[in-house]
Amino acid sequence: MNKKIISVITMGVVILSVALSGAGCAKKKAENGSLTIFNYGEYMDPDVIRQFTEETGIEIKYEEALTPEEMYTKYKSGAISYDLLCTTDYMLQRLIQEDELQKIDIGNMEYIGNIGEKYWELAKAVDPENSYTVPYFWGTMGILYDTTKTNGPVDSWEVLFNGDYAGEIVMQNSMRDTYMLALKYLGYSLNSNDEGEMREAQELLIKQKPDVQAYLVDEARDEVVAGNAAMAVVYSGEAYLGNQYNENLAYVIPKEGSNVWLDGWVITKSCDNIEAAQQFLDFLCREDIAMKNFEYIYYSTPNEAVINALSEEDRQNEALVPSEHATDNCEVSLQLSTEANDLMNELWKEFKAD
Repeated sequence: MNKKIISVITMGVVILSVALSGAGCAKKKAENGSLTIFNYGEYMDPDVIRQFTEETGIEIKYEEALTPEEMYTKYKSGAISYDLLCTTDYMLQRLIQEDELQKIDIGNMEYIGNIGEKYWELAKAVDPENSYTVPYFWGTMGILYDTTKTNGPVDSWEVLFNGDYAGEIVMQNSMRDTYMLALKYLGYSLNSNDEGEMREAQELLIKQKPDVQAYLVDEARDEVVAGNAAMAVVYSGEAYLGNQYNENLAYVIPKEGSNVWLDGWVITKSCDNIEAAQQFLDFLCREDIAMKNFEYIYYSTPNEAVINALSEEDRQNEALVPSEHATDNCEVSLQLSTEANDLMNELWKEFKAD
């Protein structure tokens, strides 16, 4: 997923089923059928699937993807008829616009109330009526830094561009993320479709390039953890994990604003077992199940029952639970115009080739 970093060990189709004994159980399975689910790698505790099948008799066919684009391409090919997808904000927007989804009847879901109102508001950026999406995990992008290697406050994207940490900076090797922070630092929207603003961001990034130690993805966090860099641009979940390895690390959402991302579940238009699909989504909202997934993934959860059950230390951690106004200037990534997307691709190729 180009908006957040998930380490994928294996991909492909994983069929998970639970053997239930007895004629009564077999009958229950036949009545409830099965669901085919498409999610990102290592983005659900495998025991959640086992427990759902054990409790409901609904068998799950579970497949994993590396990126939103890979998931979209495979879904659109029609080779497999998926019932449920979990994907990210701008791809949710695309699927809604292409009429690929069915509306979700949240009024008939017992545990949906655990999802806090602020996360429904966040989802409205891509699903204005909250008709198609159930929030799953969310987070931000910011700066993970070593407090023993920095002088003065780290609260602005400026620290990446003022030359004070030349050779000590790790940037994301991701087109959208890199232009995002440059645009925000310059005072523009991260969803800018303006050619002049995008070229201004390009000039800023080219000027910064000699100060950058490396452009990385998964390894960005690790370089700061190991003491090889003073700071890195990372997603909040990576920052939280980094702090578990090195207590000198801190995470900040720069004051100019950043990307706030949201991943959500949707029901595809090809899903025949709507009742089972909604039952699965409601199951994910149940406190014990949401806690199990949270402890497996450690990204910010929209489930307020889980948040309320966290330790005081975790609730004060900006990487897990941002403070009230920390995301005021943040934006959800939306689909760019075709022209703007083509220009960004062109600029990125030039930037990487230089």
